[in-house]
This record gives sequence, structure tokens and C-alpha cells, in this order.
Amino acid sequence: MLRRSGLSLGQYFLRRKNRAGFSWYLNKTKMSRLVQARRLEGVDKNVWVEFVKLAATYPTVNLGQGFPDLPPPDFVKEAFMKAVGGENIMLHQYTRAFGHPALVTILARFFGKLLGQELDPLTNVLVTVGAYEALFCCFQALVDEGDEVIIIEPFFDCYQPMVKMAGGTPVFVQLRPKAAEAGKLMSSGDWQLDPAELASRFTERTKAIVLNSPNNPLGKVFTREEMELIADLCVKHDVVCFSDEVYEWVVYDGKEHIRIASLPGMWDRTITIGSAGKTFSTTGWKVGWTLGPDRLLKHLRTVHQNSVYHCPTAAQEAVAQAFQRELDNYGKQDSYFVQLAQELQQKRDWLVRSLVAGGMKPIVPEGTYFLMADVSEFKSEVPDLLDSDEPYDSRFIKWMIINKGLVAIPVSAFYSTPHKRNFDHLIRFCFVKEEATLKAAEDILQQWNLEKTGQ
Repeated sequence: MLRRSGLSLGQYFLRRKNRAGFSWYLNKTKMSRLVQARRLEGVDKNVWVEFVKLAATYPTVNLGQGFPDLPPPDFVKEAFMKAVGGENIMLHQYTRAFGHPALVTILARFFGKLLGQELDPLTNVLVTVGAYEALFCCFQALVDEGDEVIIIEPFFDCYQPMVKMAGGTPVFVQLRPKAAEAGKLMSSGDWQLDPAELASRFTERTKAIVLNSPNNPLGKVFTREEMELIADLCVKHDVVCFSDEVYEWVVYDGKEHIRIASLPGMWDRTITIGSAGKTFSTTGWKVGWTLGPDRLLKHLRTVHQNSVYHCPTAAQEAVAQAFQRELDNYGKQDSYFVQLAQELQQKRDWLVRSLVAGGMKPIVPEGTYFLMADVSEFKSEVPDLLDSDEPYDSRFIKWMIINKGLVAIPVSAFYSTPHKRNFDHLIRFCFVKEEATLKAAEDILQQWNLEKTGQ
């Protein structure tokens, strides 16, 4: 009868309105086996997803997520328009999988001088879909089950889940703050590694250490002495260094960015990671790269060719032209890299003044376009809940978004679970913003302080 009527079993039960039978049918067709891969366990939450959604829900001034709301420099935009609007039709097609020839060539020339190495563009440079893919390739290619990876806290939040997805074990060591000089604001330079504590994290299972200088979220620029300490331990224990240097051109107050791969014994064991998004304020282009010895990069190429395989050709061409301009102007006042640091230092100082006037205690960064601020003084306005599983900084920012219209990111997101509560009185602001955005934030902070003081 069922066959003659042309009805499926499900349609038959639905026609008969036999709910019990239809429920039985649906339950039998649902998958019951676990589909999630074990490597995804515990890495599903992401601070950016949560707070970007919240910022979009309310009218806000967004100093949270680290993207510029100002345009890239004109020469960068012109290079991109030329790439997509010019006569070279091949710029709309696939290019070399491991990096557009024009881009890997200029990157090898540019960074070869800075690293003191003769870089082969075909073997010592790999172009990736942003620094994010560069990091992913590092962990997938070089970290195995049972390997330990040292991560310096605070750390960019993707390091920990990427280690875990590769089967490795993250091992944490903290930058510890020292008291600022009397009458002065704390600086990111006041946060330092304890040499003995760092040395204790290196074991026979240590495969790699992740170094981020200048550091996000703190803005710390590691000194030469700190770099040499890390380098000596890497050499002693035969450990690889993943050096995340995406903010290399954003350094203030005469500080020097030290490339750890340039130190003795480190070129052969370091993968240096860079980003055109951070370098040229083009985060949406998603062009990144890795630099390093072929003995390491060949394994990253294997991951890249079996996952992403290829990066957008036109964007790579535009970045290549932008780097050529910077190579011609390197060290000169016309250099965009020089002008960028000068412009952002002024924006940093502006935001520092605004936060101080608003009653917060900023930690002045030596680099990056982020700064952390202490909001302990606001606990009378936004009380802490000791029995809450949610860190205080996360709840504070949600309250601030809804009630004040100002967005930041909780610093506890940049710490491992055991250490989150120790730093949840800190929040992170981004200041690579238009003057109008910073002025709007200043107005919010001033009004907030007036309300708080009853003036």
C-alpha cells in the first residue's frame, strides 16, 4: 500500500497524524554518534565573537577589537587599485601557492637586511592568509602530541587553542608587574619575566616557545637583555621559537624592536611572523608571512598547501608595491613606518590622558596600538561578585557597553584559566582610531567621571 501510494514512511505517519509514530521515525533518523573532533574540546569559546556581537547590539564607541577605523595610506590604496584595475589580467588569477613572486622577493630583500641573512624568497619566505594562518601553520606543522609549548602571559588568545588543537600542552609563564615609580603611571616595561621561573618551564618535552614582542595586549617591547635570556634558553634546550612580530613598526619613546632571529644561534630555530594588516592598516586584506630557515618552513608549506593553498593575488601585489616604497624610504622621514609610530604615539598619549581624567589607571604601552587600564576604582559602581564564574573585567565591560556606550576587551581573556582572576581588574583599549572616535571616547569618560564624583 505504501509503495503504491508513493508515500515515504515519514509522509505516511504525517498524513495519519500519528505523532508517536512520526516521533519514532525522526528519532531513528537523527545521528547519535559524537561528531565533534576531540581536538576541539574546550576551544569553542572566543572572546571576539561575544564582544563584537555585543558592541553591534548597542550604540557604542568601539575601542575594543584591534582594527583601524581610519584609512590606509594613499600609496597602499593606489597600489591595490592598480592591481585590480590595471592591464595585468593575471593578477585576478592564482599565483604561486607559497607566495606571489613580487611579494616574496621584496620581503626577502627587506627583512634580509634587518635579520642579517641572505634570504631565498622561494625557501625562506611563506605568504599566508594573515598572521593568523601563519601561527596555525606553525603549530600544526611543528607541534605534536605530548609536546609542550611555552606561552608568555598575557598572550594573544589564539595561542592556547592552537597549541591544544595540534595535540600539544601549553605551559605558561607570567610577565609580573613591578610597582611604578612614585608619581608616575605604570609602564608596560614594568612587567618583566623572572629568569628563574622562565628557565624552570623548559623541560625535555619543550618543543617551542611563543614570543610576542611588541606584546598584545600589554604593549611591552622586550629588551635586548630579555631577548638574550630567551634565546640562550632556546639554544640550551634545542627549542624552536615562534616570534609573533606583527606590531614591529609600532614602537614608541625611542624603544628598539629586537628581532630574536637576529641573535646568535637563533636564525636556525626561529620562525618570524609578520602582517600587512598591522603594518599598513589593511586588516581586511589578510596578508601575512613567515620568515625562517627552509628546514622549518618546508613543514609549514605542507600544512599551507593542504589547507588554504593560496592567498589573494591582487592583495599580495599591492603589499609588494608598498614594501618597495618603504624599502626606498627606509629610515627617512618620508617612511610610512616612521610616520605611523609618531602618529600612534600621539593617539596613545591622548587616550592615556582621557583614561586618567575618567578615573582609570592606564598602563602606558611601549608598543602596539593597545593599552591596558586598571578599573579597580570602579568596584563601588560595578561590584565584584565573588561567587560568579565570570571574571570581573568581562562583567564590567558588558555593563560599560550597555550603560556608557564604550567598548573594551577583558584582559582575563589573555590569561590561562588558573590566572584569570589575578588580572580581571584590567581591561584593554585599542587606539588606532580616527580622532573623532578618540574624542567621543574622551567625552564619555569625562561625563562618566562627573557622574561618579557628583559634580
